[in-house]
Amino acid sequence: MNKNKFQYINREISWLSFNARVLQESADINVPLIERLRFLGIFSNNLDEFFKVRYATVKRIVDAGKTGKSVLGGEKAKDLLEEITNIVINQQTRSLEILGDIEAELETKNIFLINETEISEGQSQFIKNYFLQRVSPVLMTIILNDLTEFPMLNDTAAYLAIKLILKNSDGESSENKEKRYALIEIPKEIDRFVVLPKEGDRSYIIMLDDVIRYCLGSVFNMFDYESISAHMIKITRDAELDMDNDLSKSFIEKISSSVEHRKISDPVRFVYDKNIGEDTLTFLKDKMDVEDTDSIIPGGRYHNRRDYMGFPSLGRQDLMYEKILPLPVKGISMEGSLFERIAEKDFLQYTPFQTFSYIIKFLREAALDPKVRNIKITVYRLANNSQVAASLINAVKNGKHVTVQIELQARFDEQANIKYAEQLQAEGVKLIFGVRGLKVHSKICLVEREEGNEIKRYGFLSTGNFNESTAKIYTDYTLFTAHQGILKELNKVFDFFETTYKINKYKHLVVSPHYTKNVFKRLIDKEIRNAKEGKEAFIKIKMNSFTSYKMVDKLYEASQAGVKIQLIIRGICCLVPGVKGMSENIEAISIVDKFLEHPRVFIFGNDGNPKVYISSADWMTRNLDYRVEVGVPIYDQDVKQELLDTFEICWQDNVKARVFSEKQDNAYRENDEKKVRSQFAMYDYYLNKLNS
Repeated sequence: MNKNKFQYINREISWLSFNARVLQESADINVPLIERLRFLGIFSNNLDEFFKVRYATVKRIVDAGKTGKSVLGGEKAKDLLEEITNIVINQQTRSLEILGDIEAELETKNIFLINETEISEGQSQFIKNYFLQRVSPVLMTIILNDLTEFPMLNDTAAYLAIKLILKNSDGESSENKEKRYALIEIPKEIDRFVVLPKEGDRSYIIMLDDVIRYCLGSVFNMFDYESISAHMIKITRDAELDMDNDLSKSFIEKISSSVEHRKISDPVRFVYDKNIGEDTLTFLKDKMDVEDTDSIIPGGRYHNRRDYMGFPSLGRQDLMYEKILPLPVKGISMEGSLFERIAEKDFLQYTPFQTFSYIIKFLREAALDPKVRNIKITVYRLANNSQVAASLINAVKNGKHVTVQIELQARFDEQANIKYAEQLQAEGVKLIFGVRGLKVHSKICLVEREEGNEIKRYGFLSTGNFNESTAKIYTDYTLFTAHQGILKELNKVFDFFETTYKINKYKHLVVSPHYTKNVFKRLIDKEIRNAKEGKEAFIKIKMNSFTSYKMVDKLYEASQAGVKIQLIIRGICCLVPGVKGMSENIEAISIVDKFLEHPRVFIFGNDGNPKVYISSADWMTRNLDYRVEVGVPIYDQDVKQELLDTFEICWQDNVKARVFSEKQDNAYRENDEKKVRSQFAMYDYYLNKLNS
C-alpha cells in the first residue's frame, strides 16, 4: 500500500487535534468552572511540550536542509511548520475566547479576576505589601540597552518586556525620546494567582504579573520616565537530549549534562502579547535572533497559562469535580498477605477507580517478608515523595537484594530520576541504567521468594507508571500474578537489561523491540483468516497513540478482509477510519474527560475465545522498535472478563467520546442510546462488583 496524504493523518496535526479535544473540555459548560480553567492550563502545558519536542524535531529537519517526507507521512517539513503555526494561532485565539467566557461566568459565582487597573483602595495596600515582602526580594530585572549579549531566557519562564520612554527637556517628540528596554522574569517560586482578601461574599484574584505591573514604579524609580509599559513574552526551546560521547563520563553525568544543555538550546517558538509596541517587538526579535523557521505567535496578555492547572480552589467544591474515594479490589484485603492471595489467583487493579495502595502493600510486604530474597523493578516516573522508592530502600535495609532499572531519559523527569538514582544507589540498591539505544518504558516488578526448597516468583505488570500522584488522575491497569511461566520470562527481561546482546525467546510475554510488532501482526493475521473463513472476527484496541504506519496498514488490510475493528485512542491517531475500500470496517473514538485515559489493551476475537493483552506499549514506532516494552496475556478468566467489560463501557461512551473521521473535526459521538459517561460508569461498575 503506497503512502499518501489521504491514507494517514500526519502525527503532528493529529496531536494538535488531540489538544483541541482538551480545549473542548475547557469550553464545555457541563464541566465545573474551576475544572474548565484547569483544562485550559493542561491545553497550554501540552502545547509547551509539543513545541519543545515535536515542533523542535521538525525544525531540525528543516535546519538540516531535508524535506522529511519519508518520516512525516509525505508532507514537507517546511510546509508542516507553517501549517502547525497557523493551527496553533487559531487554537490560541479560541483559548482566549474561552478564558473570557469562563471569567465572565466566574463573576456570576462571585469570583472576580482583576488586573492592575481594577484595584480598589482597600486592595491597594495589601498588594503593595505583598509585592514588597514576597515579590520584590526574588524579582529578576534586566536592563537590555547596554548589554553586549542578550541574556539567556529560560523556556519554563514568562517575562514582562518593559519599555520606558524617558523625559527629555529639549522638547523632542515622543518617538524620538530615549527609550529603555528591560525584562522582568515572573518568579516561579511564587503562586501565579494571588488571592486577595474577600469583600463580603466576593472573592478576588489577581495575577502575579499584574501585581508586578501595579508596582513597576518602585522597580524603576531610578529612571526619570514619562511613560512605562509592560507586555508579556515567552520562548520555548528545543528539548531533545543531545548525548555527550565522552567515554570518561558516567551515564548519569551524560544525562545531567544533556539536561543542562536544554537551558541554552535553540528557541523554536516565540509568543508575545499582540498589543506590544512594534518598536519593542522589533528590538526583542533582533536581539534574540528569532528566525523565520521559528513559530512566532501573537497571543494574549498572559502567557504560561499552564499555571491555570494550579488555579486556587477557594474552597468552592461546587465548582470542581467531586473527588472519588478509590475502591478496594473485591476479595483482596489490605490486612492479610497479598502473596497468599496472588498465589491463589491473579487480580487486576484499575486506578484511579481502585486504590493504588495494592502496589505499595505488595512492595512493603516484600520488604519485610523473611522469605523474600530478590526484588526487581523498572522505574520510569516516580512521585515527588515516592512510597515506591521508600519501600525499596526499606527492603535493602532488611537484607533483600533489590535491583532497579531506572530510566534516566524519561522526558522532563530526567532531573528527578537522577536524584532518585543517587538516593537509591547510596542506600545499596543495585541500579541498571537501561539498554544502549533503547529507552526502558516497561512497567514491571518481580519478587523471588524462598518456599520450601524452591524459589517461587510473584509480580505485577502495568500499563502505567508506579507513581502514587499520577495514579489519582491516570487510568491504568496493573495485573498481579503468580503465574510462574510469565514471571520466569519477566526475569529474562531483567537479564536482558544487564546482558543486552542476548535476545531471549518468549512464549507468554510480548516484548519490544524484538517481538511486539510481529506478535500483534500474527494475531491480526489470525483474525483476517477467520474473517475469510466466515468466522466471527474482531479486534478491539485501547491505546494512547497510534502512529506506526506499518500497523495502520495492517489494520487496513484486516478491515478490507471484513474484520470488525474498534479503536479507542486518546491522543494521536494516524489511521483514517470509515473510508470505503480502505477502512470501512474500522471505527475509532477518543475519550477526554476528568481522568487521563492511559491503558493499553488489545483484544482479538480468536473465533469466540478472545485473546486479551495489556501492555506498556502504544503502537508508535518508538514503542515498537526503540523501547523496551512488556505486554502480558491475560489467562485468568475473571480478569479477562473484567477487561472485556471495561472496554465495552468505554466503547459505549456517548457523552465524552469524540469520533475520529476524515474531517478531523472532533465531533462528539451522538446516538439514541442511553447516555453513558464511561469514567463515571466505570466507577459504578466497580462499586457494583463490590456489592454483588
